[in-house]
Amino acid sequence: MSIVRWEPFSELMSLRDAMDRLFEESFVRPRGVLAPFGVGEPALDVYETDNDVVINAAIPGIKPEDIDIAITGDTVTIKGELKQETKVEKVNYYRQERRYGAFSRSVNVPVPINADKAEATFKDGVLTLTIPKAEEAKPKTIKVKTNK
Repeated sequence: MSIVRWEPFSELMSLRDAMDRLFEESFVRPRGVLAPFGVGEPALDVYETDNDVVINAAIPGIKPEDIDIAITGDTVTIKGELKQETKVEKVNYYRQERRYGAFSRSVNVPVPINADKAEATFKDGVLTLTIPKAEEAKPKTIKVKTNK
């Protein structure tokens, strides 16, 4: 075990970092303040297996027929709209908080993919998009021969 000198100011955020974060959260990716009950961007998990690229998107409360998926080149875009439920008349609400609105999320896939064979499933509020890798992106195994 080694002893490391503690420097209290090393953990403080610089003024420039704080300003960059402020502008990014306010203008580049506004969420929460401008549309507190909107859908926003769905959370994504993107990973690859030997043969596929898999994208999981958390979209609770949306119907599968309200989701559109587009693949253009190496960009996958998931769009949809969550519609507000009908309001019950003659009821005195104390509070009614429902998510509603349109959402769109795009992600670039770092390997060549075969969009024609992509498959999408939807279960328990999670969209799973499985896109096969193009043949040139799949790992190749080469056997080593020995000379006798």
